[in-house]
Amino acid sequence: MYLGLDLGTSALKALLVDDAQRPVGAASAPLAVSRPRPGWAEQDPADWIAAAESALDALRRAHPAALAAVRGIGLSGQMHGAVALDAGDAVLRPAILWNDTRAAAEAAALDADPVFRQLTGTIVFPGFTAPKLVWLARHEPDVFARIAGVLLPKDVLRLWLTGERVSEMSDASGTGWLDVGARGWSEALLDRSGMRVGQMPRLVEGTAVSGRLRGALAARWGMVGGVAVAGGAGDNAAAGCGVGAVAPGAAFVSLGTSGVLFAAADGFRPNAGSAVHTFCHALPGAWHQMGVILSASDALDWLAGIVGRDAAALSDALGDTLAAPAGTTFLPYLGGERTPHNDAAIRGAFVGLAHQSDAAALTRAVLEGVGFAFRDSLEALAAAGTPVTRLTAVGGGARSDYWLKVLATALGVPVERPADGDFGAAFGAARLGMIAAEGADPAAVCTAPPVAATFAPETRLQPAFDDAYRRYRALYPALKGATS
Repeated sequence: MYLGLDLGTSALKALLVDDAQRPVGAASAPLAVSRPRPGWAEQDPADWIAAAESALDALRRAHPAALAAVRGIGLSGQMHGAVALDAGDAVLRPAILWNDTRAAAEAAALDADPVFRQLTGTIVFPGFTAPKLVWLARHEPDVFARIAGVLLPKDVLRLWLTGERVSEMSDASGTGWLDVGARGWSEALLDRSGMRVGQMPRLVEGTAVSGRLRGALAARWGMVGGVAVAGGAGDNAAAGCGVGAVAPGAAFVSLGTSGVLFAAADGFRPNAGSAVHTFCHALPGAWHQMGVILSASDALDWLAGIVGRDAAALSDALGDTLAAPAGTTFLPYLGGERTPHNDAAIRGAFVGLAHQSDAAALTRAVLEGVGFAFRDSLEALAAAGTPVTRLTAVGGGARSDYWLKVLATALGVPVERPADGDFGAAFGAARLGMIAAEGADPAAVCTAPPVAATFAPETRLQPAFDDAYRRYRALYPALKGATS
C-alpha cells in the first residue's frame, strides 16, 4: 500500500492506493485561511499537522489493514508559502501563503534584478517565497533575525513525519531561490534576498527517499518501521504525475477555479517574459512549464451567479453542437491575469453586446474567452520550445462536453477526458511514494489514465475560432489603456 498526502489551501487529503494503483480509501480534513489584513493570507502550520492526524486517524478507522501495509508515503502541497523556523525547528509566526500579496513591492524589486529571471526562468511573483522573506526583514525584523530555516508548506509535514528538514526541486522552483536549470539552491539569489544556503532545506528529487517515518507515528497508525517518505512534489507537478504528464510534451489542462496549462519538458527552456512558469518536474532530469490563468471555471460560476442559474445548467443548455463564435467576446480577467500579461490590475469585460445577447450567447462567450486565455498560454509555451499536441482535461469544468469542444477547437489540439477516478495531486503523491519505496521506474508508474472521451478540433469551425482569437488578443491593450 502507498499513501499520498496533499496539503491544499482549504483541505488536506489523504489517499491510499494498492500496488496496482487502485484507490483503496481516502479521507480529508478542512483548513481555514486567516486574513488579518487586506491582501494577507496566513495559516498556522500546526493546523496542517492536526489535519493530517485527523485524516490518517480516519483512514485507520475505515481501513486499518490497508494503512498498516503502507510502504511509501508521498507528499504534495500548495506552493510558495513561507514557514519560518528557529534553531529548534519551532515555527516563528503563521505561514504566509501563496495567495498573499503583501510583498508585491519586494517582488517587483527582486524581479528588476535580471539574475532572478536568468536563474529561475520565471518572473518573481508576489506570491513567491523570496519576496515574503524580504518583507519579513523589513516589517518583522525581530522574527527575521531568529530565522534558522525556511520550509515550504508540505515540507512542514515531512519534518513532522520524519524529523528531516528537506524539500524537493519542483516545489523549490517556486521560491525564487532555486537555480532551476542546475536544480540547486543559488547562493546569488539567496544573498540578494538576505538569506543563506544554510537556512535552506536539503534538496532531493521527488522520487527519492527523503527520510523514514518516525517510529512513534508508525506505531500510532499500526505501520511497520522504516516507511519511506518520498521527496514528493508541488501540487501541479504532483497532478502531472497523477495524470501521466511526465514525458516531454505530455500535457494537461486544469479547468478549476483558476486554470493551468501544464506541459512536461526534457530541458530548461524559460520564457519568463510571457509569465510562463518554468519549474523542475518531480522526476529526475525533467522540467515542466505552466501557463496560469486566474479565472477558469470561476468565470462561468460568476456568470451563473449573475443570471441566477447553475453553472452546469448554463453549459448543458448549449447542447451538443459546437457553434462558431458570434460577435460577443469575453475577457476573463475578473481578478487580473497571470499568463501572458502578469497584470494584477486588469479586469474583465464583455465586448460586442447586442440586443440579442441572451444567456446562451454570454455563456458561449465565457467558455470561448477562457479557451482563448488558454491559447495565450499554449502559444507562450510553444515560444519557449515546448509544443503541446494533445491535452488531458481535469477539474470541474472538464465535465462539460461543450467546453472541451471549445478548448480543442480554440487550441487546435485533441482534448481527452479521463475515465472516472482520482488522478489528482494526492494520487500523484502516492505514485511518488511507490517509486521511492520500491525503486520503481517513474515512467512505468506515472502512466496516463484510461480515456473516456476524446474531443477533436472541429476543423470546419477553426477559421472562425482563429478570427475570434485575433479579436480577443486585440482587446487586452485597448482594455488596459481604457482602465489604467
